Amino acid sequence: MNASEQRVLVTVAGPDAPGITAALAGIIAVAGAHLHDIEQVVVQGQLTLCLVVGVEREEGQGSPVVKDLLFAAKELGLALDFEVLDDKPAPIPGAALLYAVTVIGDTVDAAAVHALTSALASYDANIETIKRLSDVTLSSLEIVVSVSPNDERVMALHKELVRLAVQHGVDLAFQRERLTRRNKRLMVMDMDSTLIRIEVIDELARSYGVYEQVAAITARAMQGNMPYEQSLIERVALLAGMPLAAVMLVAGDPPLMDGAPELLRALRVLGLKTAVISGGFSFAADALRNRFGLDYAFSNTLEVRDGKLTGRVLEPIVGPQRKADLLDALAQREGIPLEQTVAVGDGANDLLMIEKAGLGIAFHAKAKLRDAADTSLTKGGLDRILYLLGLRARDVKELLEG
Repeated sequence: MNASEQRVLVTVAGPDAPGITAALAGIIAVAGAHLHDIEQVVVQGQLTLCLVVGVEREEGQGSPVVKDLLFAAKELGLALDFEVLDDKPAPIPGAALLYAVTVIGDTVDAAAVHALTSALASYDANIETIKRLSDVTLSSLEIVVSVSPNDERVMALHKELVRLAVQHGVDLAFQRERLTRRNKRLMVMDMDSTLIRIEVIDELARSYGVYEQVAAITARAMQGNMPYEQSLIERVALLAGMPLAAVMLVAGDPPLMDGAPELLRALRVLGLKTAVISGGFSFAADALRNRFGLDYAFSNTLEVRDGKLTGRVLEPIVGPQRKADLLDALAQREGIPLEQTVAVGDGANDLLMIEKAGLGIAFHAKAKLRDAADTSLTKGGLDRILYLLGLRARDVKELLEG
């Protein structure tokens, strides 16, 4: 901006219609004025258009271009307001960090928005944009904020936002806003109680009449009294002699988690590599891989002889460390930085995998995993994960219909 120029902020509001922006930009162009900035948003059919126009300093609010814009706005049935801006220099790019705050719930009400935006203000986080992600109801929105690059203050803000989200019954993600947030390339998922709605080993045990014994071992493992690998070996031993046909009735076509088909189809269209990395069994994991065209499936293999389970798990066992190692190996194999990976799980067996991924999501998870994950989804289906990647509901609808 030269010394003889004055910036004027012009704000136009009213019913949206094609051609409004073109008409106003044309007036500025014909007048030979400088257009320094432009932002537009449409909410429920109502337009708000902001233009920063450079005019001769001595003209200011009396500039002919401002008068022409005012006249044109009235002709178009719009309200126009203007304000002469001061000469403070524009913020230097890179002086602040951008973060995306994604809020997801059955509904996101005014109380939740007030609490979260008040917290942002108290930490001097400036709101750059607010975008609605959901369709019919306000159930998801994305707030992009700029924050001073102070790690301790950013961590404190994140913690406070999560606390308020829990208080208001919504889920919240707090991610650096950069290209890699919206350009994930690999998603790995746990299977039992994540991609499918059951724990396969529990259902096999129930079908075979050994559920109580299996459940007792599971409880000991969850209390930290037994390593995962040992608990799996002992539980599978109780299935010795179970006919393979009975196994396939349970594991061959497991019930899917809500939103799983939509998520997997969208990821496929987007070109993401997908994998199941599960401590469950290959009967179910392979069926899911074939059904949805997943790129990879890693799980435990049960030994079968003469059409029956022997009660043995074949090595290597897919436990917590192997899950993390497989994520790392897949990323390297596909040439994908870990920052562009996503891991989704629900239990302690997923913790190391969740921590290693660029975005770790605890899905309907236990408290220990929620604490370790980057974000958690406590309600709804797996398709809500697409909001965390920056997609809007209409984007997802277009992907699925296409």
